[in-house]
Amino acid sequence: MGFLDNILFALLLGAGIGYFAINVKKLIRNIKLGQDVNRSDNASERWKNMTMVALGQSKMVKRPIAGFLHIVVYVGFVIINIEVIEIIIDGLFGTHRVLSFMGGFYDVLIGSFEILAFLVLVAVIVFWIRRNVTKIGRFTSSELNGKPKNDANYILYFEMVLMTLFLVMNAADFHLQNLGIGHYEPVGSYPISQFIAPMFNGMNEGLVVVIERAAWWLHIAGILVFLNYLYFSKHLHILLAFPNTFYADLNAKGKLNNLESVTNEVKLMMDPNADPFAAPANPDAVPAKFGASDVQDLNWVQLLNAYSCTECGRCTSSCPANQTGKKLSPRKIMMDTRDRLEEVGRNIDLNKGVFVDDGKSLLNDYITPEELWACTTCNACVEECPINISPLSIIIDMRRYLVMEQSAAPMELNNMMSNIENNGAPWQYNQMDRLNWVNE
Repeated sequence: MGFLDNILFALLLGAGIGYFAINVKKLIRNIKLGQDVNRSDNASERWKNMTMVALGQSKMVKRPIAGFLHIVVYVGFVIINIEVIEIIIDGLFGTHRVLSFMGGFYDVLIGSFEILAFLVLVAVIVFWIRRNVTKIGRFTSSELNGKPKNDANYILYFEMVLMTLFLVMNAADFHLQNLGIGHYEPVGSYPISQFIAPMFNGMNEGLVVVIERAAWWLHIAGILVFLNYLYFSKHLHILLAFPNTFYADLNAKGKLNNLESVTNEVKLMMDPNADPFAAPANPDAVPAKFGASDVQDLNWVQLLNAYSCTECGRCTSSCPANQTGKKLSPRKIMMDTRDRLEEVGRNIDLNKGVFVDDGKSLLNDYITPEELWACTTCNACVEECPINISPLSIIIDMRRYLVMEQSAAPMELNNMMSNIENNGAPWQYNQMDRLNWVNE
């Protein structure tokens, strides 16, 4: 590889990593728009959670076929990309298969890379068929029309092309090794590409070198493009699944958090030494909002959840409200939250780091009250999510806003709360009549 090639490679690498770093910074900023919440407790349990769920894929295998295929792609893609280290060194210093000094271990590495690349290619093709031919129910919902469906397919095409380029690159290299051309010394083991190499028989040696170099450049360029596409894709979960599972709520699923603003008011009421007529400590402070009407009212873990969602639809396929024809889809809740958060982020970018009210909000413009009130709070969506996302926490916070800020609860709920206030029970019976049924 010539000196100019090294410079070109360094520029390509710097541009790819630099643009990725810019988007990561933007991603962190958007997540930090959320309210603060402490998730630093019980570190050992959190590490265990992340190891089992994100690294160990323990919840993926609940659906065996999809789970197994996902593990193949996950393991294959991670291990195969170890070769990127060698590609980067070769690209920067003009070497060729610089790690081949490892001898037999290098043969094992390249051989395992090839087998995994082939398995990933097969798994990705099966995934494409499941989405586009057999049309499994959770992949045909109207909420996936347009960009979400295209995005899923783009990722599959990316992976098909990258794995094919990897095998073609190795096949051309293997062919040139057998011919003893230039610096193509016999190194590595090629259990898959050795069956592709015969296609180069009889081909001009210079053309084979061009094909090998083209596949090499396209492979690394494709990896950098894929890396930067992640920010704009649902496949951010490749990176965010780990922090998402680490910071997941460790409380029992049926336990709801108390609003701090309400808790403080109750403590003030119960304090015999408190002066109810005392002026607030900070009279200019904006009163805390009850619940959430926009993404800035949610906590940062909920916003991390939104970015981590891969739109697999396991939550929606298990939602009893959705299964009975209600408008609610937990997957759509997460997609809408991410879309609104991205819109807020673009607003901040356009206004030099300051959010300017755009007259929109997550509530009503993206998520309707009808969707929120359809939820039975059964936690099926939380249980099913492969990376411990909680659509329910967002639903609960938005319901709180409707009830406590807008007094917009459904009539049935208002009746129940009135009965509790007046009768001490959800039923419309006077306390004196509560035991009349005994005499009947």
